[in-house]
Amino acid sequence: MTTTQTRFFDELAKLMTNAAGAAQGVRREVDTLVQSQMERVLNNMELVKREEFEAVKAMAARAREENEALHARIAALEAKLGSGGASDQRAD
Repeated sequence: MTTTQTRFFDELAKLMTNAAGAAQGVRREVDTLVQSQMERVLNNMELVKREEFEAVKAMAARAREENEALHARIAALEAKLGSGGASDQRAD
């Protein structure tokens, strides 16, 4: 009787092991499917990737710094010429 019980439990353990392996396989497939669907949704939303955003942000900061430097240079040249820019003043 003990060999019958042992065989039964061995078979039950094999069945559980196979079921766990199958469940892991299903989980991987579901994860892959969900990930591909999310990528498709995000691509359709035309979102910007972090790297692209950071690159444009850095370009805008450099352009802003250059603009401020040019503005200061123009102000210095106008002061040097003595015109002060009164007749050609822009609205900032």
